[in-house]
Amino acid sequence: HRDTSEDCRSCLECSRDNGCVRCPERLFLFLQRDGMSHHGTCLHACPAGHYGQRGKDINRCMKCRSLDCEQCFSRDFCTKCKPGFQLHKGKCLSRCPEGTFAHQSDCLEDCLLAPLGDWSEWSVCLRDGATCGFRWGKQTRTRGGGQRTPEEKTASLCPSHSETQRCRMKKKCPTERRKNKKGGLGRKRERKRLRLLASDGAGSSANGTTDAAAVDHRDP
Repeated sequence: HRDTSEDCRSCLECSRDNGCVRCPERLFLFLQRDGMSHHGTCLHACPAGHYGQRGKDINRCMKCRSLDCEQCFSRDFCTKCKPGFQLHKGKCLSRCPEGTFAHQSDCLEDCLLAPLGDWSEWSVCLRDGATCGFRWGKQTRTRGGGQRTPEEKTASLCPSHSETQRCRMKKKCPTERRKNKKGGLGRKRERKRLRLLASDGAGSSANGTTDAAAVDHRDP
């Protein structure tokens, strides 16, 4: 029976109670539960959560096994996940497995682009957040994924790389040097200054004694 209702316009065979029963060769029969029965419609593409299975007599929309799957190629192989899930090898996961990294709604195993970009300049030599006051520190540099050509459309998907090396720092900070200049001449120079003062004091004492003796000798 072929009804003139809107539901039956795309059908080859239609039932008043169950809608489409048979579809044209290029369309898929999609059955929706309606109470205790099913209602059929003929579609060019299957809705979310379903995939098209072609057969000799009829093409059907079959449901994806995973409830987190929005589109699937077959019952157990998902091609697009619902929001909040990442696609990895046909499965929808709440987080990407170890050894992969998330890009949009997919988990990628390898860098999809070729060569990595050039290394950046080495960072400032640091230790505990300071640039001086220690003998050795560390500095880092990074490089990201190479540039894609305009034909490749999307931006780089390569994770950035970094490396660290040991570097020599300035032992004294500029503020310490200024303090030394204001407060004194340094230990060695201070000792030398004290020795000179001591020797000058000794010489002055000796000269004072000799002069007094000479005065006493001339005075009757």
